[in-house]
Amino acid sequence: MIIDVVVASTSRYSRFGPVRSPEEAEDLSGQVILERIKSAGHIARYSLLPDGLGLREAAEKSDADLLVICGGTGLTRSDLTLEAIEPLFEKSLPGFGEIFRYKSLEEVGTRAMLTRAAAGVHQGRPIFCLPGSPGAARLGMDLIIPELEHIIGHIRE
Repeated sequence: MIIDVVVASTSRYSRFGPVRSPEEAEDLSGQVILERIKSAGHIARYSLLPDGLGLREAAEKSDADLLVICGGTGLTRSDLTLEAIEPLFEKSLPGFGEIFRYKSLEEVGTRAMLTRAAAGVHQGRPIFCLPGSPGAARLGMDLIIPELEHIIGHIRE
């Protein structure tokens, strides 16, 4: 499977520009995600974008089997991933966010309520929106990878 990974970080983008690997942007979360994808035998394509509506364009242009967006899910004014992506969802997958927050509770305590991790389906492909920390990237991919074929199978029925 081909998985597009978009890291949404305005500050990192303004510092490094449109890089094509997490190493070029000192992006630990992107590295974690790509390692998980590759170790599961899938192909990963990486891009770094600023938060905002450019994420919507990336989702529209993606021809991957899955899109993972990491970052921009917090509560600051500049965290706009969900505002850009959720309107595209033809179907939402609320269970992902629920399980993500439940598992996060074990790791970060009640701060887990602040996460806006989300998932949905757009143009026949799942999109997962993860918080930007390396721990959240690891947790998100540990939830997604084992269910990926099952999810895509249902979407394509």
